[in-house]
Amino acid sequence: QNHSLKGETEELRELREQPIDPQAEQEIIDSIEEVYFSSDSFDMVQYELEKLPPDLNLQELEEYRDKLKRQQAAVSKKVADLILEKQPSYVKELERVTSLQTNLQLAAVMCTNARRQLSFAKEGFTEASLGLLANQRRRQLLTGLLKSLRTIKTLQRTDVRLSEMLEEEDYPGAIQLCLECQKAASTFKHYSCISELNSKLQDTLEQIEEQLDVALSKTCKHFDVSHYTKVQLAYSLLGKTQTAMDQLHMHFTQAIHNTVFQVVLGYVELCAGNADTKFQKMQYKDLCTHITPDSYIPCLTDLCKALWEVMLSYYRTMQWHEEHDKEEAADPDTGDSTVGRSYVKKKLEHGLSRIWQDVQLKVKAYLLGTDMSNFKYDDFIVVLDVISRLMQVGEEFCGSKSEVLQESIKRQSVNYFKNYHRTRLEELRMFLENETWELCPVKSNFSIAQLHEFKFMGQCRSPSVSPSRQPASSEPVELSLFEQYTQVGNPFEMQIDNKEEETEDVLASNGYESDELEKSVYQDYDSDSDVAEELKQDFVDEQTGDIPAKSVSRETLRSRKRSDYNLNKANAPILTNTTLNVIRLVGKYMQMMNILKPIAFDVIHCVSQLFDYYLYAVYTFFGRNDMYESSGLGLISSRLRTTLNRIQESLIDMEAGGESVGPHGPPEERKEKVPSPHLSQLVVLTASGTLYGLAERVVATESLVFLAEQFELLQPHLDTMMPPAKKPFLQQFYSQTVSTASELRKPTYWIVAAKAIDYEQMLLLMAGVKWDIKEIMSQHNVYVDVLLKEFEQFNKRLGDVSRQVRIPLPVSNVLWEHCIRLANRTLVEGYANVKKCSNEGRALMQLDFQQFLMKLEKLTDLRPIPDKEFVETYIKAYYLTENDMEQFIKNHREYSMKQLANLVNVCLGSHINKKARQKLLAAIDDIDRPKR
Repeated sequence: QNHSLKGETEELRELREQPIDPQAEQEIIDSIEEVYFSSDSFDMVQYELEKLPPDLNLQELEEYRDKLKRQQAAVSKKVADLILEKQPSYVKELERVTSLQTNLQLAAVMCTNARRQLSFAKEGFTEASLGLLANQRRRQLLTGLLKSLRTIKTLQRTDVRLSEMLEEEDYPGAIQLCLECQKAASTFKHYSCISELNSKLQDTLEQIEEQLDVALSKTCKHFDVSHYTKVQLAYSLLGKTQTAMDQLHMHFTQAIHNTVFQVVLGYVELCAGNADTKFQKMQYKDLCTHITPDSYIPCLTDLCKALWEVMLSYYRTMQWHEEHDKEEAADPDTGDSTVGRSYVKKKLEHGLSRIWQDVQLKVKAYLLGTDMSNFKYDDFIVVLDVISRLMQVGEEFCGSKSEVLQESIKRQSVNYFKNYHRTRLEELRMFLENETWELCPVKSNFSIAQLHEFKFMGQCRSPSVSPSRQPASSEPVELSLFEQYTQVGNPFEMQIDNKEEETEDVLASNGYESDELEKSVYQDYDSDSDVAEELKQDFVDEQTGDIPAKSVSRETLRSRKRSDYNLNKANAPILTNTTLNVIRLVGKYMQMMNILKPIAFDVIHCVSQLFDYYLYAVYTFFGRNDMYESSGLGLISSRLRTTLNRIQESLIDMEAGGESVGPHGPPEERKEKVPSPHLSQLVVLTASGTLYGLAERVVATESLVFLAEQFELLQPHLDTMMPPAKKPFLQQFYSQTVSTASELRKPTYWIVAAKAIDYEQMLLLMAGVKWDIKEIMSQHNVYVDVLLKEFEQFNKRLGDVSRQVRIPLPVSNVLWEHCIRLANRTLVEGYANVKKCSNEGRALMQLDFQQFLMKLEKLTDLRPIPDKEFVETYIKAYYLTENDMEQFIKNHREYSMKQLANLVNVCLGSHINKKARQKLLAAIDDIDRPKR
């Protein structure tokens, strides 16, 4: 074995020593299996033995062994080469290690020497000299500590002083003290007791801030200059002026809410009368719905008073800041920065509209919480007055137009007004149905301005117009509400004070106090000896163009005697209780309009309905008659007919009053309408003794004319209240309705004229006259005298009626005109009944007619005599030739077919042939005559 090992080493050496090509050598190394290089623990022998095949072949084994030997030799050679290569480096490194060892030994010696020297210094210098210095320093520290302890003692005591200051409400002083303490405390914050004190001071400061906040909130209801100045100074010390402003606005909002809630809650609980606490938990809006109608106005007034206090406080807060700013601007050394000041100013100005908006919303909730439609008129006016004053406050407070308030009051007003108007129309119907059409005795100088309802027209300005809108004048400027009531009083306290002004005296000798007194007014008239002269005087006056209703000044200049109230005076207005009521209503409506511009149109529309209904009633009671349609007298003008039709369609509920209360028409539309009125049973229009109710007719129509005149007077006033878009409605109402009032006289008095004179008797008398006489007569026929006697009788009866009620000239003129026109038509009818007539007969007709005219002119002042030509033309037509007659028939449609046929048969019949007569009669038949 030894021999074999030895042999191997030799072989290896040989291999190693053999010069091998480096490249070939590298290839041998590369051919070594990777696993040989894997790790140190690799067992090569084990690995090679395991690799042996099961059948061993000696030759192959030897070849493999040679291969491994070559590989081993290559590796050994490579290792030997590398060792030889690194030899110089190794030597060099060894030298450096030796050198380092020497240096370390030297350093150890130096350290030992240094330590020895230090111990000498410590003993000789530090322990002796520095000990003295340390003691001195300790002494100084203790002196300082004593001083600090004294300060700490003082700081501990400030707590008590702070509490005292807060009780005295000296906020600025307390804050200053607190801040100084905090400053001192921050110097000593390294002491644990001081850190506690510091947090305590911080708490105190926060507590002061809380108290300040409460103090600030107090200024919202009752502003006090000194109090507010203290609070502001305190905030500026804290450097929180801007925060204070934000807080202030929150407090104002809160104050508004709390104030209104407390006011309303107070009233609700008072009226509920039990100790029920459920109201306190309610929302304000719901609470408002529990207000009773009785407590509505006092609560509203108190609400406005309370809100006024809040707004006044805000106004005064702003004033304070303005003055404060001026002072600061004058003194540049003062505290606040310009930025801070402008912030405050902006914030305050912005707050104005916010606060006003809050106020409006609170009042709106209150307004809409109650249905006011059944309130008394005066109460509603008070509500409107309060709100319009509140709007004035808003205008002055922040220049607001108060849209929220306007909208809510408009809603309530329209609702209230529709209901109110509906009731008033029903009342008016009741008045008209109970009206006996007797004179309401008023003073001769009566004018609507004397009525309490029209007092507002005399006021210098309506409550809802603020001074800022007044035209500038040289007179002293009216103070704004805020200036007037800065210190004392409240603009909402002067409500409902003007009630005692209702001391109007418009009735003649207060003709309402008793029946006796009322009678005495009429008796006074009867006992007047100069009645007839005065009546004539009236007519003469009228002749000169003086209109009775306008000749006031001459009459009022007379001394106010008892007889001044006589009813025959030319200027004593003819009106009834109902007329007065309508006028008063119009006044009330206008008051509402005055305060409530937004619903002006609705109100004016209702005012027009009052007049419409009155006009319609007068027409229905006294003017509606089927007879005139056939009379051909053209009694109703087309304008009046249109007006009456319009009123009937739009206002009169034609189905009401019938037995069937069925579903007629849309209910909403019917709600707007009123049933047609019925004349009172006490009014008798059929008695000939009273000239068929002439007195009542005069009172009715003339009171309507008087009403129309009053409406004319009010037109400019109504026009100013009307929104521009709706002005045409007003103009149309005046031009088509108000102006037709006097046209109602014709149909109203016609029936009197038709019955007062016996026209039938005339026809009978005329039928008995012989007209085919042969000689010209010098004496007129007896029927003329009978007719004139009737007229004289009529004149006398007119005089009797005029003792009871003044008959104005236009009325007597209409009456006379009707009578004369009917008489003239009767004459023509009489002449048309003649069977035979000669030329002398025609002359007699003319003689009769001239006699009638001559006597008639002495009875009446009416010129020219109406329808004179109607008779004259008819009499003269008897002399026409055949051709002229044909033209006459075409031109004169006012005569009836019978009257024209009589002309052809009687007059021309004697001297024209039958054919010509037939032709003329056919021409009469052909005329399609429309009603005239």
